[in-house]
Amino acid sequence: MSQIVTADSVLLSQHAGSREEALTLISQKAAELGIADDADALFNAFVARENMGETGMTDGFAIPHAKSSAVKRAAVIVFKNTEPLDWPSFDEKPVVCAIALMVPDGEAGTEHIRLLSKTATLLMNEGFKGLVRNSQSAAEIADAIQRGVQE
Repeated sequence: MSQIVTADSVLLSQHAGSREEALTLISQKAAELGIADDADALFNAFVARENMGETGMTDGFAIPHAKSSAVKRAAVIVFKNTEPLDWPSFDEKPVVCAIALMVPDGEAGTEHIRLLSKTATLLMNEGFKGLVRNSQSAAEIADAIQRGVQE
């Protein structure tokens, strides 16, 4: 499996003021890293999915995800905000960390479901959540996610 997440795609100590701003920053970073070729189209894909239902999980985590022709390869961007964000979630608590999944349209039924399932499973692991929540090392977070989605 190719590298789904790298240290460059882990954004620490961000200062977004809203879920939309976080998704904008994630989309811009995806374009900067060559994951997507159109930040606006990717943002719109994230928003369309958000409008379908909560991507906020529990304990301050969210898994926003997008399928789009703007996405060139399956990838993950981690976004850790300095302040909790109002983000609809299963436990109705704000979100501090978004693990954003992006897949090309052509991989919508396969890679998208696999990545979503693996990430949701990771978020059931208290050790994993603690590592992501407390680490200030982009490489450490990227490695933990990469190992988790490869298993």
